[in-house]
Amino acid sequence: DTSLTEVNSFSPSIPISPSSMINQYKFEDEPEIRDLFITVDDPESHITAIETFITYRVVTKTSRGEFDSSEYEVRRRYQDFLWLKSKLEEAHPTLIIPPLPEKFIMKGMVERFSDEFIETRRKALHKFLNRIADHPTLTFNEDFKIFLTAQAWELSSHKKQGPGLLSRMGQTVRAVASSVRGAVKNRPGVFTEMNDYMETFSQKINLLDKIAHRIYKEERDYFNEMKEYGPIHTLWSASEEDIADSLKGIASCIDRCCKATEKRMAGLSENLLPILHEYILYSEILMGVLKRRDQIQGELDSKVDALANKKTEKDLLSEEIGKLEDKVERANNALKADWDRWKQNMQCDMRSTFTNVAENNLHYYEECLATWESFLASQTVDLHVEEDSEERP
Repeated sequence: DTSLTEVNSFSPSIPISPSSMINQYKFEDEPEIRDLFITVDDPESHITAIETFITYRVVTKTSRGEFDSSEYEVRRRYQDFLWLKSKLEEAHPTLIIPPLPEKFIMKGMVERFSDEFIETRRKALHKFLNRIADHPTLTFNEDFKIFLTAQAWELSSHKKQGPGLLSRMGQTVRAVASSVRGAVKNRPGVFTEMNDYMETFSQKINLLDKIAHRIYKEERDYFNEMKEYGPIHTLWSASEEDIADSLKGIASCIDRCCKATEKRMAGLSENLLPILHEYILYSEILMGVLKRRDQIQGELDSKVDALANKKTEKDLLSEEIGKLEDKVERANNALKADWDRWKQNMQCDMRSTFTNVAENNLHYYEECLATWESFLASQTVDLHVEEDSEERP
């Protein structure tokens, strides 16, 4: 599909050696000097009479002048991350806010509050904060700073300082949204292209996600069967003295391949599946951002139409139109810049992820092949020894 050629365009100069492919890609827009470092770790379970929840330690180290200290340590629960995301969306409606994992991520693969679930979520929350920290605009958001520095009671107090922007303007936003139906009249072509790209991207990434989950399921079924296959040969060797060593050798090979398969499964569940799921969430976020941009454009269009139809209040409408034109221009510029940045990061993530998958697959098959080749070589040697002994008088 040529609509996504950028995602699949590898440099022809990529070396053959898989190990050297990993370092081919990096964020080209990554700043050379970082001044904000965030770590999410040390999950803790909290059990109360009302609920059970997990908090995570958020450690921030910075050299920025607007911070009172160079290091902060706070504990945050999932609801706090949701609050931060909503505040960022309110303050920057046409910027691409990084996704958070849903309440229950990777349903069917992990159980809530299991070690695997908590670790998967911790990684996602860590990535969420660091994506914000690396963003040229979001990183200076005041609510983000408060999230990183305020103690639990201070953050709770800050949350209660009145309804958010979208809550106060909910009816207005809904009214504007309801007035925007279908394509916006004066939408610039670049945003129509973005919308078409995201529709195709969403279809592709959802299909990739389904295929990846099917591969993981088949790999898991294969692993479970192989775990039973090895011990059968060990039991069999006890009743076949003449071929006992060969049967034990087969059992050992199966065990090694079983461990390699388990490692391969871990690579899929820890690296491939989370990335694909993250970009499914990104596709939903981007479609929402484009709709919000259209809403601002629709509000401007409605005011322009009103000015053309009204003979009175022209001065007032002209002033409102001027403000809306500035708002649309700011929204357009913000989204264009964020779009280019997101697309570059997405392509880098996809290249890195699929390169890792390819390298892991190569290591897996090489390891399994070497295991069986070694076993066959040992059997060939034993066979020659037996033949020599039979030929002697």
